[in-house]
Amino acid sequence: MRRNRILILALFSLTLSVVVTILAYRFLSSRLAPPTDLVEIAVASGHVSLGARLTAEDVRVVRWPKSVLMEGSVRNPQDVIGRGVVVSMLANEPILESKLAPREAGAGLAAIIPEGMRAVAVKVNDVIGVAGFALPGTHVDVILSGSPDKGTETDTTKIILENVQVLASGQNVEQDANGKPQNVQVITLLVTPEQAQKLALGSVDGRIQLALRNSMDLATADPPPVVRKALYQHSSNALPKPESLAPRRVAKPKAPPAPPIVIVGKPAPPRTFVMDLYQGKDHKSVTFELKALEDKPPDPKQEGLPPEISGLGVIRTP
Repeated sequence: MRRNRILILALFSLTLSVVVTILAYRFLSSRLAPPTDLVEIAVASGHVSLGARLTAEDVRVVRWPKSVLMEGSVRNPQDVIGRGVVVSMLANEPILESKLAPREAGAGLAAIIPEGMRAVAVKVNDVIGVAGFALPGTHVDVILSGSPDKGTETDTTKIILENVQVLASGQNVEQDANGKPQNVQVITLLVTPEQAQKLALGSVDGRIQLALRNSMDLATADPPPVVRKALYQHSSNALPKPESLAPRRVAKPKAPPAPPIVIVGKPAPPRTFVMDLYQGKDHKSVTFELKALEDKPPDPKQEGLPPEISGLGVIRTP
């Protein structure tokens, strides 16, 4: 009877394990199976740089799951061939309408200029171009130095444009992959029409210099202009003198006088002396304390003897 129960339990366990295995296999097969609902879209066959014109070699067709199809995907490769690229693409990246310029816009630098903006070139050198680190995609401030009034020598410096994007460095519209500086003679800035007027006038009327800034820093400071004369005057924001930076000596509070030291213990025994008195055959000893006698000035006539002693007897000091 007991043996039959063990066989029944073993058979039940084996059946349950087979059922669980079959269910797990079906579940995983449905998840790992390739999707059957596929559509064809155009992707980049290799790296496509910014401003390039797409050719037949740059485009290929792949099958893409319809459930994860990206908005703006192109299914017909003929719709993208010949159009300019406004956003660089990597190999096997889907080609989207938002990454392409209109067909009539052509290719090159003009295709990547947003609507309502202008591209203005500025002549630079190693100093003006921030040692070649003003690369495409970075942001700079434009500093103008010159004299506001003709015929005067009032040199003034002012930041006329802030947070301006560098559109191209020389003829390159993309940064170096390793971020290396580029030594060029011209830098193209992306500005509004009003900013383009300021930049053109500043290039003719003074000296322009670029100040590189963090691309994530979008704040505008608009500092006041600086005059040459102000560089040689005292500034209220000047640093304090070195001696004023030294730490001040703070007088330490005087410590209260220490309380008198009181020694607690057994008091010292009083000083005494013993006098032996002889009168005939009678003899007696008398003990005296010296406390009261020490407070009185000594008598030169009886130096070393208390005034109570009349010369009788013999003094014995214990």
